[in-house]
Amino acid sequence: LSKTAASILESLFKKDPHEAEFIQSIQEVVHSIEPVLVKNSQYVQILERLLEPERCFIFRVPWVDDRGEAHVNRGFRVQFSQALGPCRGGLRFHPSMNLSVAKFLAFEQTLKNALSLYKLGGAAGGSDFDPKGKSEIEVMRFCQSFMDELYRYLGPDQDFPAEDVGVGPREMGFLFGQYRRLSGHFQGNFTGPKIFWSGSSFRTEATGYGLVFFARVVLADMNKELKGLRCAISGSGKIAMHVLEKLLSCEAIPVTVSDSEGYLFDGDGFDYVKYTLIRNIKAQQRSLKEYLKTFPRAKYINDAKPWGEQCDIAFPCASQNEIDQGEALSIISSGCRVLIECSNMPCTGQAVDILRKAKVHVAPAKATAAGSSR
Repeated sequence: LSKTAASILESLFKKDPHEAEFIQSIQEVVHSIEPVLVKNSQYVQILERLLEPERCFIFRVPWVDDRGEAHVNRGFRVQFSQALGPCRGGLRFHPSMNLSVAKFLAFEQTLKNALSLYKLGGAAGGSDFDPKGKSEIEVMRFCQSFMDELYRYLGPDQDFPAEDVGVGPREMGFLFGQYRRLSGHFQGNFTGPKIFWSGSSFRTEATGYGLVFFARVVLADMNKELKGLRCAISGSGKIAMHVLEKLLSCEAIPVTVSDSEGYLFDGDGFDYVKYTLIRNIKAQQRSLKEYLKTFPRAKYINDAKPWGEQCDIAFPCASQNEIDQGEALSIISSGCRVLIECSNMPCTGQAVDILRKAKVHVAPAKATAAGSSR
């Protein structure tokens, strides 16, 4: 690194030494724009201001389960930048959620929104609450308690939240209902609620469909098309399933999806019948292993990721850092020539370097996920 880039990162390490996810996201950006900083020293101070979030909120979220026992979780909201307009970004309910993750997601969202056509700043937040295994009433109680604190920092001219991991239309509905009750306003301050709760049409599909549209543009630049190409997908959540659905409409051949226990591979490729089966399995919160009961020629690999399977394009939709150096080498060996980042920071910095040296085209999530800014 140049002295300029090194000094920026050294300052960050001193201020936030334990925030691994946030530091990684900053490192990637500084490494990417280092040539610009070296030639244009006037941008250094601007970058230093950009790397510091405008405000961070941390608050407790007490709630009561169905047995009457009290619990306390921690809530977060980071409003990273309002330079372009009011903040917009996701809410994530997951046990791994912490301030570092919130800052990393808010920083990523700031850059995504800057690349979109919308005048929006960036934010992110959520809680270490895990909605899995909770009843609908428990989730509703938690969402209402979460909004009891957060609502005072939201508004159409300040910040409006969106869906992320663990937060879907149901959770957004609970959150929006409590916000409306507390604030007395019914403006469309949330993205994600159902259409009759001031939500927007195709909001749920926007990110997944947009990722496939981006892949088409990348392939067109290579004088190729999606039709007939084998596609490896990780994850089986909302984004992964909409990527799979749109790939089918483009006549591509998706061959993998995954969950927390392993991955499913169907060498014949998924079709609409198989896609519907996978959706039903996930809607019932069952393992993808259930797929084998209907299609025994497929295989399910425990405790593994799908990147060793032969494919032309990879769509990592699961989580950050799911592709490390070893997985990058597997992707290269699989014959993959294009990787479309679908989740936030799915590749480590070392993995990206390995892929690009092997002439694999890596499309960064900051650009590919522009559909999520809708």
